[in-house]
Amino acid sequence: MENGYKKKNFIQAKYDFVDEMMTLGGINPEEDAGAKVLDVGCGVGGTSRYLAKKLGPNASVTGITLSPNQVKRATELAQEQGVRNAKFTVMNALKMEFPDNSFDIVWACESGEHMPDKEAYINEMMRVLKPGGKFVMATWCQRDDQEVPFSEKDKRDLKFLYEEWTHPYFISIEKYKDIIDATGLMNEVTTQDWKEQTIASWRHSIWVGIFDPRGFIFKPNKYLKCVRDAYCLERMHRAFDRGLMEYGMFAATKKNVDMPEAS
Repeated sequence: MENGYKKKNFIQAKYDFVDEMMTLGGINPEEDAGAKVLDVGCGVGGTSRYLAKKLGPNASVTGITLSPNQVKRATELAQEQGVRNAKFTVMNALKMEFPDNSFDIVWACESGEHMPDKEAYINEMMRVLKPGGKFVMATWCQRDDQEVPFSEKDKRDLKFLYEEWTHPYFISIEKYKDIIDATGLMNEVTTQDWKEQTIASWRHSIWVGIFDPRGFIFKPNKYLKCVRDAYCLERMHRAFDRGLMEYGMFAATKKNVDMPEAS
């Protein structure tokens, strides 16, 4: 508790993170009240619904995910909560069906680490963003190894994290910036490492998942899986703590060029 993982309600901490991410991206209800927003890798739509509420009824938020079950649940929750300006659809983020220049804001939170093709992921988001539009992304990154190569321990730890959570691979903050710059579509990219702001959440997740005896009593198999997940979360915490992993934050606007907008 002294170390941060019980200082704040876990759900509230997530909403506070979204608020900070909005600030980084220059996203606010005053400027973006009528914005068309794309949430890439929306999961069950918690962030999509939060953005829809924050930006107001004249904004529209579209969340995409590969999972039909996530779309179904996200849609149900939006209906239950009366969030009419959020919708969800099954779509491959690496090959989106939207026309060029479709969205005023492209938002991506913790989806990049799941993508098997980082270049296609970035290129598609830049493509569907309107000229002058706002892009903001949060993703797990490994440290840059160009100057200090990974040690054998680093390689073993990364392999564990890839395999345990079936992530294809991580890249560095610097590499993501290079990919964004290579599109030639974006203005100067702001990058930050939010490790210090987010590291407590890994052990907080363990606390939330493990320290409830009802799980073992009523659902022992799921509880044992939770214990295994807790070990993985602790390994991730340690990777962030020693600088092997970084929490990459990115924000940029798209250049204003003569390009047709989607209707």
